[in-house]
Amino acid sequence: MSRIILINLVRFIVLVLLQVFLLKNITLYNLSTPYLYILFILLLPFETPNLLLFALAFILGLTIDAFYDTPGLHAAACTLLALVRVLFISITVQKDGFDNEPEPTLSIMGFRWFFTYALVLTLFHHFFLFNLEVFRFSEIGYTLSRFLLSSVFTVFLMLVSGLLFFRKKERK
Repeated sequence: MSRIILINLVRFIVLVLLQVFLLKNITLYNLSTPYLYILFILLLPFETPNLLLFALAFILGLTIDAFYDTPGLHAAACTLLALVRVLFISITVQKDGFDNEPEPTLSIMGFRWFFTYALVLTLFHHFFLFNLEVFRFSEIGYTLSRFLLSSVFTVFLMLVSGLLFFRKKERK
């Protein structure tokens, strides 16, 4: 149990530092910005209690808000992401088959499930984040293009990191 806590603590720190010091400065034509830090919420174990999940998502969002000077935008989007994660997992996963491997990683769940999972959750997060950021209908075209391109960029980075950092395991 303490190993899982340590792994997730290191994951939190690494993803926040990566987001703040590297990915914050990467923008493609001012339309696409990757938000890889949400991978922390996506990779939390299935057995994470909902209250803890929401608290961790809020803390993650507040941490990113502190570095981005966006008061509460990322915290709200991450909290919504946690809610969508709970709903998505309750609909798609039969928890009985994943007792030994409780994390929703690419290597455990398979490419198709993880891609759908990452894409749906990223789309919800980015749509909410970018609409909160702009919050006017006159910029809807620009907001939608930023939302779609940033989502594609973020999911691409999630898949690459999943292929690079997680070992292949047999699914039961």
